[in-house]
Amino acid sequence: MLGTRTAWTPVGDGEFFCPGCGGDRNYQRLSGRRRFTVLGVPLLPRGVAAPVVECAACGGHFGTDVLDHPTTTRFSAMLRDAVHTVALAVLSAGGTCSRTALETAAAAVRAAGLADCTEEQLAALVEALAADTGRVYGDGDQPCGAGLAIELHEALDPLAPHLASAGRESILLQAARIALADGPYTPAEHDTLTTVGAALTIHTNDVTRLLAAARTPS
Repeated sequence: MLGTRTAWTPVGDGEFFCPGCGGDRNYQRLSGRRRFTVLGVPLLPRGVAAPVVECAACGGHFGTDVLDHPTTTRFSAMLRDAVHTVALAVLSAGGTCSRTALETAAAAVRAAGLADCTEEQLAALVEALAADTGRVYGDGDQPCGAGLAIELHEALDPLAPHLASAGRESILLQAARIALADGPYTPAEHDTLTTVGAALTIHTNDVTRLLAAARTPS
């Protein structure tokens, strides 16, 4: 006979990854006001309810923190851009002179979702990056510059919280294989890979372990 009812009012909408459905879905953001009811009739106000996100497909209500998680489409784009940025960073550290390094980098970028990426495109981008930053082409002793480090963090910082440990390590290992495709790590390549590991929130000791493991033939 006595109870509480919440009246929901839509205040926004969009697309999100629904933890109930397990896929990208449309949603409504709802604000609510609670009322004390007698025999189902709302009478006295009981305050404001916490806002929720309602899935248009399953009707489930979730806390608004679910909107912090990228949709599958957005996550794929973030991963693709991150791998592309990492490949360019490693190549710019000195590997772009080697055809094998370019082939390894292009294969990694294509696997991440840029199916039309070619070795020639990567080489042209690295040359343009070198010209823009004033970097000496192929100088393997020059450390990762501040601008390049910023680009790596911009690409990897938003992605890292949504990757499991194995996923973050996989990106670093891909980068290490690009660097090793034309020989041992140069100081610049090692510095760049260390920056990649830090941006992926991989512990320093684990970065060292992974870079050493990448040197060992499988």
